[in-house]
Amino acid sequence: MVMGDLVVEVDVAVVGGGPGGYSAAFRCAELGLETVVVDATARLGGACLFEGCIPSKALLHVAAVLDEAERAREFGVDFGAPRVALDPLRTWKAERVVGKLARGLAAVAKAKGVELVSGRAVFEGSRELRVEGEAPQKIRFKHAIVATGSAPSALPGLGPGGDRVLDSTAALELRDVPERLLVVGGGYIGLELGQVYAALGSRVTLVEMLDGLLPGVDRDLVQPLARRVDKRFAKIHLGTKVVALREAGGAVEAGLSSGETLAVDRVLVAVGRRPQGAGLGLETTRAVVDARGFVSVDERCRTADPHVLAVGDVTGEPMLAHRAMRQGKVAAEVLAGLPSAFDNVAVPAVVFTDPEVAWCGLTEPDAVRAGRPVRVARFPWAASGRAATLGRSDGLTKLVADPETGRVLGVGLVGPGAGELVAEATLAVEAALTVEDLAATIHAHPTLSETLMEAAESLLRRA
Repeated sequence: MVMGDLVVEVDVAVVGGGPGGYSAAFRCAELGLETVVVDATARLGGACLFEGCIPSKALLHVAAVLDEAERAREFGVDFGAPRVALDPLRTWKAERVVGKLARGLAAVAKAKGVELVSGRAVFEGSRELRVEGEAPQKIRFKHAIVATGSAPSALPGLGPGGDRVLDSTAALELRDVPERLLVVGGGYIGLELGQVYAALGSRVTLVEMLDGLLPGVDRDLVQPLARRVDKRFAKIHLGTKVVALREAGGAVEAGLSSGETLAVDRVLVAVGRRPQGAGLGLETTRAVVDARGFVSVDERCRTADPHVLAVGDVTGEPMLAHRAMRQGKVAAEVLAGLPSAFDNVAVPAVVFTDPEVAWCGLTEPDAVRAGRPVRVARFPWAASGRAATLGRSDGLTKLVADPETGRVLGVGLVGPGAGELVAEATLAVEAALTVEDLAATIHAHPTLSETLMEAAESLLRRA
């Protein structure tokens, strides 16, 4: 690395320190490429670690503990009424969970020789970045990897509505537990955080503009979650929009498209995420940014500019940290001359609600829309011994297979631990395993993983 007149020359400059960025940087370093990461927050981890995946799952664990303590009365164990102290909870989340992981990433970067540069990166052509911040400098690179991620979307057509209107980042700060919380958006973010606040004591009302929760997800998987949420939330308005927000007398008044007006203490806007591709100076390169702000890439994470690659949320759906991490490694290997490509068949998705919802590969609704013939098996967890011991028989395992070859094309799961079970399902789809392969694999008893075997066996019995 050559320093002079505040100009740094490296093999690879990674713009963004989130999961895609640090995965790319670490792999580049392992492959002998001199690498720096430029991040405006001067830390590795990105939104996933500090504002999304990790803190939300920490709070969802707390919610699960509270719910489990309440359910324990059913089998004769009474812990009494729970008391939640927000200061220790915030400290645990910030220091014992997020902070510990952040320190770990910093240690890995140091061990691998990856330098972290603090500041906002702006391209000044296909070989140079300008870093804006307390210590302005320029970085000349052989290749750059754009990994700037995404940010919460605002509510279309409405103003900010004051400081009582929160996005997911603000909601995770847990500054208080409002008595009345309105959640706008019935996707995974709204449902996850809605369940957190409901467990902590808020009366949660949810508004979703479409006719069902988790739009786009197989209805068979959504139904058990919808039944549970219906019991936990004060009210769910489907097919409804929020058309107005205004602060009034220490509260927020929300006008709904149904004509109803709600008075709440806080509003959580969870209507999706948008790519952070604007303002990077990519117009000075040959990289193409589409109308929605996504950077176009091929299966090797290359843009139209031979010196610029991109990974993660900024490259399109699905906006998932594990997709970004895989792309980051692919990009690094491509730069090192290895025959690598993002050619994965299955990218698993998990909604960490209670119950969890997870799926991978082809879904039955997608097959129907495509006119593709499939064979489908549904194994209800009411028939699972392990589910019975947990007192949670409301789950379902769903298997989608090719009718001719028996190949496993997709799997859906809903129930506690679905996010862990989907790993076997993803491997089955990725490795082109057949229904017979799953059925013939011995699964430990009693476990929830047996439901995959049982679903496969049910398909074979009907063959």
